[in-house]
Amino acid sequence: MGKPMTRFWTRQGIVPNLRWGFVALTLFMIGDGIESGFLSPYLAEHGFGSGRTSLLWGVYGFVVAVAAWLSGALAEALGPRRVMLAGFAIWVVFEVVFLIALARADFAFMLVSFGIRGLGYPLFSYGFLVWVAMDTPESVMGKAVGWYWFFFVLGLGVISSYYAGAVIPLIGEFATLASSLVFIGIGGIMLAFLVKARERKPAGLAKSMRSILGAFTIVAERPKVGIGGIVRVINTLGFYAFVVFLSTFMVQDVGLSTPQWQTVWGTLTLTNILANIMFGYVADRIGRVRTVAWFGGFLCAISVPAFYYVPELFGPNFWAILVVGVVYGAALSGFVPLSAIMPSLAPHRVGSAIAVLNLGAGVSQFLGPVVAGLVSPLGVEGTLWTIAGIYFVGIALTYALRDRGATVGEVSTVDHLAERTA
Repeated sequence: MGKPMTRFWTRQGIVPNLRWGFVALTLFMIGDGIESGFLSPYLAEHGFGSGRTSLLWGVYGFVVAVAAWLSGALAEALGPRRVMLAGFAIWVVFEVVFLIALARADFAFMLVSFGIRGLGYPLFSYGFLVWVAMDTPESVMGKAVGWYWFFFVLGLGVISSYYAGAVIPLIGEFATLASSLVFIGIGGIMLAFLVKARERKPAGLAKSMRSILGAFTIVAERPKVGIGGIVRVINTLGFYAFVVFLSTFMVQDVGLSTPQWQTVWGTLTLTNILANIMFGYVADRIGRVRTVAWFGGFLCAISVPAFYYVPELFGPNFWAILVVGVVYGAALSGFVPLSAIMPSLAPHRVGSAIAVLNLGAGVSQFLGPVVAGLVSPLGVEGTLWTIAGIYFVGIALTYALRDRGATVGEVSTVDHLAERTA
């Protein structure tokens, strides 16, 4: 790639040594996301009751949350490349074991292998987020994390869903599950041969242990990092709650057809990935804290109750509800600059800061269904207002993250990095 194009992409937040890493991330997340839409019903069709299916996902979710938390610290201590390759190897080995156990209907081995495989995706994907934070100039960090989340969600939530829907009728569910190894394999090979690591001093044993322990101590040392972790929990709390109850409400109570609601949900996700990039650029122009507070927290707070009141006013009007979904999907992306704010709060402990950010993502995934349980005592309207109130709290917490002493790097720094790494 010529120097003008190298400079252009560096100014967009994609530094030369990591450009193939974004492609590898997308392919890996496609492979990881293929199963999400059909594994549970597939297990039910093959005699695994809801209790065992819930246990399978519960163990997996717990392991993912722990691995997400530790991935940042491990990447800081051992280097992002090593951590990502470890995640790749774990995923491949234990996916093969899981498929063998599934073919034999051996639930004990399914549980163990699926759970251990949960280590793979956070080590790979969040390890790359640390790499982006380490190698990207501060002046374009907002753009960089916007691109990171664009490619992450593009693979996990969009391409994987369309792919699974297209190939299941042709080759069946089991073969579709097995085909995930192709995407994971190509992503891992690209990481190994095309993504270049900048020279760093290898960490000694003592430093590595301090970095791993830092995932636990950073909150006490830098309280703002802990506040940022709470804001990350709030970010997707509503989204994971909606997964549990909103589709039932829209189809059974509002009167949308299932295909209509799936279209709304898919468009929400598509809007989210496009807005991930947009808000990265917005944040670098108007400020990251301001972007998270108002484009993230405030827009989420007003769009969440709209899922109840728009159908109340217009009935099962597909287009009106679609607009609400588009606004909420975009608003979720308003939180993207958190991935740039957190490293700036602890510039010498980047991995530990991102570990807390990742922990917030895992806790959000756990607490979302808990919040959805409020539908029984409060109803859908009361639950949506509760979620909206939590987003308003998030606005106040976001402003606690301001660092008046922070500065943004000059464009010349970007040009220098582009020339040095081209």
